[in-house]
Amino acid sequence: MRTSRVVSAAVVLAALSMMVTGTWAWIAPADFAAWANWPNHVHFLHDAGVFQIGIGLMMLAALWWRDVLAVVLAGFVLTNTLHALNHAIDLDRGGNASDPWALLALSAVGAVGLVLRLRTVRRGRLGKEPAK
Repeated sequence: MRTSRVVSAAVVLAALSMMVTGTWAWIAPADFAAWANWPNHVHFLHDAGVFQIGIGLMMLAALWWRDVLAVVLAGFVLTNTLHALNHAIDLDRGGNASDPWALLALSAVGAVGLVLRLRTVRRGRLGKEPAK
């Protein structure tokens, strides 16, 4: 039981560090770049930030759901949707006008998979169908 608590605490601490630094890079890329001694490439820092946020949220989701497919799909949907937002916000910095829409379409596919997975897991817990 003690090991489980230590592992959970380690996951929460690591997840929070990812989410804090990711949010910082996403919201204030120039400040983050100065702190990290990196070039201030805004779109790169926006993307790096959302991917760090996604990793942190997947770590926390793993403690809650304990279903690897649900965790991965949820992490993908959230991270890829924020990535699409970055492409929309940073469109004046490069890329194609279709990029946000293409990324959102992939998020929608992931969201369908997530809903179906969560239904399968729920049915498995109710004894109707084994979760695979």
